Amino acid sequence: MEKTTTEPLLKKNNNKVYYDNCPGCKVDQRKDTYEGIPIKEFIYVWIVVLCSALPISSLFPFLYFMIRDTHIAKREEDIGYYAGFVGASFMFGRALTSVLWGIIADRYGRKPVIIFGAVSVVLFSTLFGLSTTFWMAITTRFLLGSLNGALGPVKAYASEVSRPEHQALGLSLVSTAWGIGLIVGPAVGGFLAQPAEKYPDIISKDSLFGRFPYLLPCLCISMVGVVVCVACFWLPETLHRNHGDNDEDNSYEALEASQGNRKGHSASKKSLLKNWPLMSSVIVYCIFSLNDMAYSEIFPLWAVSPRKLGGLSFSTDDVGVILAISGAGLFTFQTFVYPRVERLLGPVVVARISAVLTIPVLQSYPLIATLSGISLSILLNCASALKNVFSISIVTGLFVLQNNAVDQDQRGAANGISMTGMSLFKAFGPAMGGVLFSWAQKRQDASFLPGSNIILAV
Repeated sequence: MEKTTTEPLLKKNNNKVYYDNCPGCKVDQRKDTYEGIPIKEFIYVWIVVLCSALPISSLFPFLYFMIRDTHIAKREEDIGYYAGFVGASFMFGRALTSVLWGIIADRYGRKPVIIFGAVSVVLFSTLFGLSTTFWMAITTRFLLGSLNGALGPVKAYASEVSRPEHQALGLSLVSTAWGIGLIVGPAVGGFLAQPAEKYPDIISKDSLFGRFPYLLPCLCISMVGVVVCVACFWLPETLHRNHGDNDEDNSYEALEASQGNRKGHSASKKSLLKNWPLMSSVIVYCIFSLNDMAYSEIFPLWAVSPRKLGGLSFSTDDVGVILAISGAGLFTFQTFVYPRVERLLGPVVVARISAVLTIPVLQSYPLIATLSGISLSILLNCASALKNVFSISIVTGLFVLQNNAVDQDQRGAANGISMTGMSLFKAFGPAMGGVLFSWAQKRQDASFLPGSNIILAV
């Protein structure tokens, strides 16, 4: 009886072993044979991160008015206090589940976690737009944060689809899409919230968007989630699987290589918490995230609050314009400037320089607040754009350090730890920022940094 010839389970190329039924091996084989930039995979990274980032801060331009409309705040000065807890609920939910999503991504693959995260954006972003009570708003934001675990796995994915020379570019795409999402999200929220008041000739007060004035921006973000969810069905998986399915067709050399790989993986299974290169970068990332998230919430609250309370009396449209300009500046910087600077200095040095330059930019806000007219507009836009450019440069350097500190089989869990710490600190950011902002607005007659100036200076 003749033995049926079958396709070999293993292929060897340049002393590397590839399994035909392993999606991770297919990605590695493509990296070894194709030296160009993986444009298709980078597009997936971009849209997934953008989808995850858009709902995080899209509420900030209209959160002041949303809390006011729930009538939970007895005084106008207390609105910032309650707004802080709504902003914190998302990150608190994410902090509770990020490690779990990282473990799931390491066991079952990046793709299912990413698709589930996009589905959660579609569902809970819409429900948040329909919120009419303070507790419904907090609950939907908490569920959105806890069930969308895509950001950690997609950082691992960006590193895994890249050749070493393209890794910094791939991770800069993550931080760029993240930064643009954190800027475009509030711009969408600012332009599209309360449409019946802004566009009465188009949208009636008795229509769906008139009865739920904050639904339209949330629905637009949900539509982005739908597109990402459908597109990611064609997302190439990068996790290595089915390495134990070899049979009599396997050669001795292939088995030896496979056993060597397993020994290397077991040796690398040390506790991630004892991995100092990883944990040191995570600690810095967490501290920076606290500052960045507090800024993301306080800036729109400060801009829309009345002049008598130390704000700028901006409308949500005004805030949207500033954030849109910042987003355009960030995109221009990351596309044309950052790659050249990164090749010259390296991502870590760029991150250090950006951290130092962020300090004088933030310290300039109390002075900018004393201006008016065109000078206020120009300097405020410049400061906002610079703050976001420096933030993304810092985050990119930290992403590179984190992903280079671990092997692939621990990368999902490592990014989960990073996301947990970042989310905890970002949860404290809005809550602490909201409480401090509310307190600052009550001290208008103080002799030292009255009103919101003390927050801006800090």
